[in-house]
Amino acid sequence: MKTRNLLRTGIAGSAVAAVCCATPVLVILLGAVGLSAWVGWLDYVLMPALIAFVGLTLYALRRQWMENACCEPETEPGPDWKKGA
Repeated sequence: MKTRNLLRTGIAGSAVAAVCCATPVLVILLGAVGLSAWVGWLDYVLMPALIAFVGLTLYALRRQWMENACCEPETEPGPDWKKGA
C-alpha cells in the first residue's frame, strides 16, 4: 500500500474515532436506529480503534519521512569550493 494512502486512512480513521469518542454522535445515531443497547459496548470498540488509527498515522508519517530522507538529491558544493584543488 502506498504511504499516501496509509496516511489518509490513518488520519481519517483517527478523526472519525475521535469524534465518536468525544461527542455523543454514536449514542444519538444508535438510539435513532433502535440499537441503543450497544451504547454500553462503545468504549470497548472506540478506544482501541482510536489507538490503532493513531498508530497507523504515526507509522505512515515515519515511513514517509524515511522515504523522503533516503531519496534526497545530494547538494551542490558551496561557493568556497574550488574545482581541481
